[in-house]
Amino acid sequence: MSKNSFEIIGGKPLKGEIIPQGAKNEALQIISAVLLTKEKITISNVPDIKDVNKLIDLLSNLGVAVERLNKDTYTFQAENINTEYFQTEEFKTKGGSLRGSIMIVGPLLARFGKASIPKPGGDKIGRRRLDTHFIGLEKLGAKFVYDAENHFFDVDATDLKGTYILMDEASVTGTANIVMAAVLAKGKTTIYNAACEPYLQQLCKMLNRMGAKISGIGSNLLNIEGVEELGGTEHRMLPDMIEIGSFIGLAAMTGSEITIKDVHFHELGIIPTIFSRLGIKFELRGDDIYIPAQDSYEIETFIDGSILTVSDAPWPGFTPDLLSIILVVAIQAKGNVLIHQKMFESRLFFVDKLIDMGAQIILCDPHRATVIGLNNEVRLRGIEMSSPDIRAGVSLLIAALSAQGKSIIHNIEQIERGYQDIEERLRALGADIKRISSDN
Repeated sequence: MSKNSFEIIGGKPLKGEIIPQGAKNEALQIISAVLLTKEKITISNVPDIKDVNKLIDLLSNLGVAVERLNKDTYTFQAENINTEYFQTEEFKTKGGSLRGSIMIVGPLLARFGKASIPKPGGDKIGRRRLDTHFIGLEKLGAKFVYDAENHFFDVDATDLKGTYILMDEASVTGTANIVMAAVLAKGKTTIYNAACEPYLQQLCKMLNRMGAKISGIGSNLLNIEGVEELGGTEHRMLPDMIEIGSFIGLAAMTGSEITIKDVHFHELGIIPTIFSRLGIKFELRGDDIYIPAQDSYEIETFIDGSILTVSDAPWPGFTPDLLSIILVVAIQAKGNVLIHQKMFESRLFFVDKLIDMGAQIILCDPHRATVIGLNNEVRLRGIEMSSPDIRAGVSLLIAALSAQGKSIIHNIEQIERGYQDIEERLRALGADIKRISSDN
């Protein structure tokens, strides 16, 4: 079987403009929400990546009429849904390979009163529980039956009623699923400890345009008045904040002058602040982030002089998806930083590859790593490695672009799940990257 890899010749500064794709994590929610109405919905700035395309394919198999108007714009009309498709082997296979498939449960329950879902797949980055989704949906009146032999959930929700839900964790996908179920439930639903990421705000605003009654958007306390039905609308997705952070890190690590276009800066929260604490300089030009070429960047310390700690937290805290980028960028900074990955327990296990490249990193435990910055005095060296998940894959790609010599990254399918046309866009900045095939 032929598999693709990237061959990278690193150590070259890049230059130019790059446009971030539409937000992957928003797309999975927004596209699932088309199931809530039989009317047409137009969505633009849709990222052309595997996880999103798989979900669109899944909806099409369910009976949603999908039309692609151009590279990033689709119309969806979920008028004739075939609920029997849930029981097919094809659905078990396709749904099981896509973690985002869990997002169709809430809207299907709300509109049709039943759904089935295979145990979803996705990144192997530690235990990612679905209990939050199921507990919230159960409180609305859904009944789950798990078939352990076939790894399959059957759900009955013929009588969803609004209720008070205190979420055990501020799960973004869990909140989105519960919101989508609650908008068509009878009566009032209150969700406390709700996630409040910009992507979830986008979903709630879109649902309100469709006729839902959601208040408290942007806070962790959502109130939802159930309505009888929802209508069509148009929606444009935000740019992907993880891509934007990745490109800021890329510019710093490779000493490059890069402009990131149309970033929706006010939606980036604390992300720019964290990069500036690593000493990375940038300026806002309109809604573009301009990053000048820097020979060096120095990590701040805390006010008392102690080592800087960067940790993840639910929004408006720092997103866990960018911690691996921060870790890589810190390799060539002046100074030291402790990276504390609180939310997932195996996302730091790619650091052995960075150590092989010459990075000074101490993996303290599954959740913490200390990076001792090289201050560009020692270059990383190119090696052959494999991408374990989407975010680590891009971090290794950034490291390879900054390293001396040739690197080869295998398992790039993981990277392509989250980043569209990544090698073409990097080549446009001057990167020496090409796709090679290897036979396994």
